Amino acid sequence: MYDLTGFQRDLLMVIAGLDEPHGLAVKDELEEYYETKIHHGRLYPNLDTLVEKGLIEKGTIDQRTNYYTTTRRGRREINARQEWEERYLNA
Repeated sequence: MYDLTGFQRDLLMVIAGLDEPHGLAVKDELEEYYETKIHHGRLYPNLDTLVEKGLIEKGTIDQRTNYYTTTRRGRREINARQEWEERYLNA
């Protein structure tokens, strides 16, 4: 996960915390957290990068809507990151 941007890590965390969210649900969650608008041109290329890296999978709801799920590798990366953070936060 060291090679992800902060935004990509946040995308991964949101997807892991929701049940097969579609892109707009992920966008809404991040807009609430960041307190700013997130444009589609930022969101979807970063989701595609996470798919390419094997951290999330993209499925189809209908012709216009995709959903996202965290892969086994994505969950392992999240767990490793959490352990790394705890080592420093609990020191």
